[in-house]
Amino acid sequence: MTDKRPTLTIKPKSARPAPRKAANPTAQYAKPAAKPAAKPAGQGQGQGAGQSAGQGRAPEVRRAAPPPRQQREQPQDRLKASYEVKQQFQPDYVPKLPPDSLALALLGASNAIAQVGAGTALPQALAHVFTTFDVTPQARGAIQDLAYRSMRQMGRSETVLDLMTTKAPDAPQLSGLLCCALALLDPSEGEAPYEAFTVVDQAVTAAASHPDFAHAKAMVNAVLRRFLREREALVKQALADPFAQWNYPQWWIDATRAAYPKDWEAILAAGNTHPPLTLRVNTRQTSLEDYLRLLDEAGMAAEQVGPQALRLQQAVNVSQIPGFHDGLVSVQDAGAQLAAPLLDLQDGMRVLDACAAPGGKSGHILELADVELTSVDADAQRLKRVGDNLGRLGLQATLVAAEAQSQDWWDGRQYDRILADVPCTASGIVRRHPDIRWLRRKTDTRQLTTLSAQILDNLWQMLRPDGKLLFVTCSLWPQESEAQAAAFAARHIDAIRLDAPGQLLPMSGAGLDHDGLFYALFHKKSV
Repeated sequence: MTDKRPTLTIKPKSARPAPRKAANPTAQYAKPAAKPAAKPAGQGQGQGAGQSAGQGRAPEVRRAAPPPRQQREQPQDRLKASYEVKQQFQPDYVPKLPPDSLALALLGASNAIAQVGAGTALPQALAHVFTTFDVTPQARGAIQDLAYRSMRQMGRSETVLDLMTTKAPDAPQLSGLLCCALALLDPSEGEAPYEAFTVVDQAVTAAASHPDFAHAKAMVNAVLRRFLREREALVKQALADPFAQWNYPQWWIDATRAAYPKDWEAILAAGNTHPPLTLRVNTRQTSLEDYLRLLDEAGMAAEQVGPQALRLQQAVNVSQIPGFHDGLVSVQDAGAQLAAPLLDLQDGMRVLDACAAPGGKSGHILELADVELTSVDADAQRLKRVGDNLGRLGLQATLVAAEAQSQDWWDGRQYDRILADVPCTASGIVRRHPDIRWLRRKTDTRQLTTLSAQILDNLWQMLRPDGKLLFVTCSLWPQESEAQAAAFAARHIDAIRLDAPGQLLPMSGAGLDHDGLFYALFHKKSV
């Protein structure tokens, strides 16, 4: 019995580069399409993987290129010939590596990347890695940094890898390991954080420590060393491809260019930058000036980028932020901090924060006024984070786990103010969540726009006459923002649109730094 595990092989220098794979991170894990069977199944070695063993005759089988991972059948669900060995991957295998080594960080980050390829959001993937690996705080930070760094330049790394190799490995984590190593050897901005020989050595050590791809450690070494020898030529060739140049799927690039013909390059570039750490000062407990002095005493430089917003010059762990655990400040993007003030809150009002998790806007609402707040979210686990955040601030709200497009949870009493931060593609916050670009599909925009319209129409019934509803998205696509707002106003003759910022494009600079968000404010006419 032979082990038929295919592995990634090095492409000869003289070979013609293979066509680039689809702009989908899971495509790198797919096997190339098999050639047509040359003989009937009964003649031994010509049997295709999709044919049952023991058949005397079978028609010639052509296998199409495998679909994306989300749609592909799992190995355990596919019939295999009796002589074929089925490889069992061990995604939760914990290697015996020094707890704070780069090798362990590379394996942890590659594990998270493989999960993203299977459809899991990066924060959830990292949480799983941290629990499974039981890592130290130092290793936790290194794994997270590597994973986010790799996600931001996945297109570039994949394209370079395609130029050097002929076949993607079966083990998803091995592809992630190579992309993590390339992100360290070939940073798109700034200096390389490690010496090249250290990255290569630790990547090989990481590969050798994992049973799924220990057999490929020599290949890892050869690929990375070849990259170092031919880096200039390989990067130049890769960057001729928009997928590598911008690090987005082609449909995303096209959509941005169509929506913003003058600003599309700056928007895409902004999404590949490291986001700042922006704080919201809790004015119930301290003033902006007093907190700036507190930061100065702690040796932390900061700049004001909003009415209650401060941008730290150097990002740090929240445990190091003065007064964070005492509720003096919260972490929130400066653009997101515009929501609560736009509601024009007054003490005693009945307020609804729909789609509230993780609770930043709920906390800001309660910091600005003494209101009766109900925070609703469909995800009970994420709603728990709302409660945790409010508890840290010493504030309270009624938390309801329910879908905002439903009325089953509503007590029938109308609200004075409603904040509708509706579901969207989140295309405006990719610098903070770089995995979004690889998880979204082109068709998601239409589906999410339909859901958001249902939510807005449902919430409008819950708003009292003379009340205000603030429609918010963190999307850049007009279908989800301006077109949605216009369609809502057309459907509701009692909706008067008030002044609001509209579409904010992601930007960073002196005194200004925010993600890409959209705001539309509506007043409900009295009968």
